[in-house]
Amino acid sequence: MIETPIVECVPNVSEGRDRARLARFAAAITATARVTLADVHADPDHHRSVFTFLGPPAAVAQAALALAEAVLAEIDMREHHGIHPRVGALDVVPFVPLVAMTMAEAVALAHWTGRELATRRALPVYYYARAARSPDRHALRELRHGEYEGLAARLTSPGGAPDDGPARFDARAGAVLVGARDVLIAYNVWLAGDDLAAARAVARAVRASSGGLPAVQALGLPLARRGRAQISMNLLDYRITPIPAVFDRVTEECARIGATIDRAELVGLAPRAAFAERTPESVGLVDFTAARELDTHVARVVAAGPPP
Repeated sequence: MIETPIVECVPNVSEGRDRARLARFAAAITATARVTLADVHADPDHHRSVFTFLGPPAAVAQAALALAEAVLAEIDMREHHGIHPRVGALDVVPFVPLVAMTMAEAVALAHWTGRELATRRALPVYYYARAARSPDRHALRELRHGEYEGLAARLTSPGGAPDDGPARFDARAGAVLVGARDVLIAYNVWLAGDDLAAARAVARAVRASSGGLPAVQALGLPLARRGRAQISMNLLDYRITPIPAVFDRVTEECARIGATIDRAELVGLAPRAAFAERTPESVGLVDFTAARELDTHVARVVAAGPPP
C-alpha cells in the first residue's frame, strides 16, 4: 500500500485581536479541498495568530496561498504593534513533512510557494531553516533582525536582497519568510505575576544559546493585557529535549529565584511522543485534549485516503 504524502503548514499571521478577521482567514484555508485546519491560536499581547493545517502537499500549498491573499487584503503593518518579533503581515510560512515526504520535497514546496507569493504580490520573500539558500539565513532571528521597522533599510543593504521577489519595501505587507523544517513545538510557561525580570532570568537559564537545554529557544515576554510574564519557548527537536524536560527545568529555575508558575500553554499541536510518557497535566497543560495532538490529525488525513 502506497502512503499518501502529508505535509503540515504553520503560518504565523500578524493579527491576534480581531476574531472576525481571524475567522475569515480560517475560512480561506478550509475552502481548499482535502486540507484539515487543525488549530488556530490567537494571542492579543503577541498580536499574532498561528494557523496549523495539513494534507497532501499540493492542496496545502494552495491553502497557504489562499490564506496569503486573505491576510494581505486585510492587514496593514503600519498599524500593527505587538510584543512578538515580525517582518510582515504573513510573517512566516513553514512547511513540515510528516508522512511519505522527504525534507528535500518540503524544501521544493516551500520554494514553489515562495515564488508564487513573490510573483502574484510582488513581495520580498526570504527562505529560512532547511529552505534557506545561504547559511546566514537559516535562523529566523537573523531574518527578523530590525523587524518590520528596519525592513526598508535591510532591503537596500548589502546582502539584504530577498531570495525571491523585488527588493522593494511594501509598507502595508512587509516581507514573507518561507521555510521548511522539522516539527517544532511552541510551548510557553506563564508566571503567576508580571515579573518580567524573573521571566527573562528563567528564559536565559533554559535556552541553548545561554548554556541551557539543547534545541531550546526561550524569551521572557510581558503579557500586559493579562498581567502576566511569560517564558516563551520553541522546542526545535523534542527527541533531544521533550516537553517534560523543559517544564522541569523551568520549575527548578522558578523555585531558585522565588517565582511561581501559573500554567503552561501549547501554541498549535504537539506529537504524543513529545510528552515522553508524561501526562499533559504534569507539564502545566491543564486543558489539553486529544485535538491538540498532532497524531490525531495525521491519522484522520491518512484515513481519508489519497486524492481522487
